[in-house]
Amino acid sequence: MRKHRVVVAGCGGMSRLWLDYAQSGEKVEIAALVDLYEETARRRAAERGLDVPIFTDLAEALSKVEADLVFDVTIPASHKTVVTTALSAGCHVFGEKPMAESLEDAKEIVRVAGQTGKRYAVMQNRRYNRQIRALRELIAGGTIGKVGSIHADFFLGPHFGGFRDAMESPLIVDMAIHTFDQARFISGADPVSVYCHEYNPPGSWYQGNASAVCIFEMSDGSVFTYRGSWCAEGFPTSWEADWRIIGSRGTARWNGSSTPEAEVVDESAEPGFIRAVRRVEAKAAWNGREGHAGCLDEMFAALEEGRPAETDCTDNIKSMAMVFGALESAKTGRKVMLDHL
Repeated sequence: MRKHRVVVAGCGGMSRLWLDYAQSGEKVEIAALVDLYEETARRRAAERGLDVPIFTDLAEALSKVEADLVFDVTIPASHKTVVTTALSAGCHVFGEKPMAESLEDAKEIVRVAGQTGKRYAVMQNRRYNRQIRALRELIAGGTIGKVGSIHADFFLGPHFGGFRDAMESPLIVDMAIHTFDQARFISGADPVSVYCHEYNPPGSWYQGNASAVCIFEMSDGSVFTYRGSWCAEGFPTSWEADWRIIGSRGTARWNGSSTPEAEVVDESAEPGFIRAVRRVEAKAAWNGREGHAGCLDEMFAALEEGRPAETDCTDNIKSMAMVFGALESAKTGRKVMLDHL
């Protein structure tokens, strides 16, 4: 694998994870750091022992240093500008989610990627988890039969401070993208429609709506429901959510931290009012790295193999459609069709 020269755009706290990856292997050479605040970039460079040029403007950086790849670790409001600037300058882009702050901006990014012939892959690190991949294989293998319902509960109370506290829809825009993308990953289905109600409950420290309930119809005929809150203190779920998938032959469950398992109808038992079931534990066969490293491994592998990454923008926009469809539904109080998006 050849070494890529990378410009890192955005030197805040999240950049540490991306720099950890870049500095731990042979795939990447850091060509420059970019941040709106020069001092932030200089602190990060000093912290990491990086003797590289510092810029406050990405276009200037790409005009002055040789690079073929940009890491976009900026805030969501900057993603469209950063990504399209990098693509138009002839660089591939690996970036933090979400793709953009609107579906129109996300579509424009996909258009520019197609026009330039460069790749843009999005960080959906929660796909890269041994347990969720075991759950997906259990479902795909027909263990619980044909899936009819997928349910995800997400209840946490993180006190971030910063831009999330001021967002209009912090849960759906900044976090639910993960759970929505996981639902697509687990089921192999895409969204058709959504009905959503979002709200900001008593005790919330967010300015915008930090709680939501969503109902999605999926392309395989199943229904995916999401119940979530980012201001729920006590009895937290995992960051991976708490899942229940119901099929024609049984039910699979995953609490986001333990090995997924299923209970399926025991056909050998006598029929009864409540049918007997047998327990099936999902097999964790996937041996890739987890989290950010696993997602970045796939992004680099896809680049070397000349194929779209699993989280390429052309696929990830379907998860984005779930996010912005949910927002539209919440604002209008109506079911929103998504298949045309």
